[in-house]
Amino acid sequence: SEGKKLTGLTPDKIAGLGIVRTFQIPRPYRSLSAIKNLVVPLYSSRIMHTTGGKLGDRDTVALDILEEIGFERDAHIPYKPASAFSEGYLKRLELARCLALRPHVIIMDELFSGLSVSEIAAMIPMVERLQMNGITIIMVEHRVRELFQLAQRVMVMNFGEKIAEDVPEKIIKSEIVKQAYLG
Repeated sequence: SEGKKLTGLTPDKIAGLGIVRTFQIPRPYRSLSAIKNLVVPLYSSRIMHTTGGKLGDRDTVALDILEEIGFERDAHIPYKPASAFSEGYLKRLELARCLALRPHVIIMDELFSGLSVSEIAAMIPMVERLQMNGITIIMVEHRVRELFQLAQRVMVMNFGEKIAEDVPEKIIKSEIVKQAYLG
């Protein structure tokens, strides 16, 4: 997937390259349980053709993924319909659906949007674990404090144009960024 142009590729082809995304507004199958929301990505051809190939019991794999991102197995949360979830759990479910595809890159669109302070605090270590596991994270995020906790590099856009790119410590001090966002 390195160096390959993605322009014109269908979403399933891009996901097949190990590049997935979350949405600012999660889009689960609301009538299905969290476990069943992972069925589609777990049947992906990407999963079937990766090292270790065959998955075995998909419900067990789904439960493991859900538990990894904070769904308490013992509380029966994975068995509840997505329509019963708070925004925090919907964002976790969105992330679980990405993880089911065994990605190399996850593009996160406003991951912290709509979350409470405690939900954000719970989400940060999950993202850090993904990074430690070798997954590249690209975040589109307006919650700067939280973004800077996670980011190794930051690119700042203003009206669709890149105005700065550097480590968070330098972005905070950038006069160009201050001028664009603080006037």
